[in-house]
Amino acid sequence: MSNNWIKRGLSLLLMAALALPALALDRPFPPATKRAKLTPGVFPSISLNGVARQLSAGARIFNRNNTIDMLGAVSGSNIVVNYTEDAMGYVDRVWILTRDEAAHDLPTMD
Repeated sequence: MSNNWIKRGLSLLLMAALALPALALDRPFPPATKRAKLTPGVFPSISLNGVARQLSAGARIFNRNNTIDMLGAVSGSNIVVNYTEDAMGYVDRVWILTRDEAAHDLPTMD
C-alpha cells in the first residue's frame, strides 16, 4: 500500500469524525410531552417536581445518549426530563435531557 493511500484514508476518517456531530439529529418528542424535574426512587416510584408518581409496567427511560436505562441506574435528583403518561396516568416514557435540550422550551400543542 502506498503512502498516498494511507494519507487519503486517514483524511477520510478525519473528515467523517468531524462530520458526525453535524449529523446528530434532535430527538423527536411526542406532542403530549411534559417537562419536570425527576428524582428516582425504588421501582415503580419516582418523584416529578416533588410529587410522588409511578412508572407504568413497561416504562422506558431514555438517557442522554437515547439508549434505555433501568430506573436503578438513574442517580441524582432534580434531573430535568421530558415525559409522557399512559391512559391510566402512569409515566410511560422519560427522556433525560441534555443541557441543550433543557434550554429549549417544549413546543406548544397549537
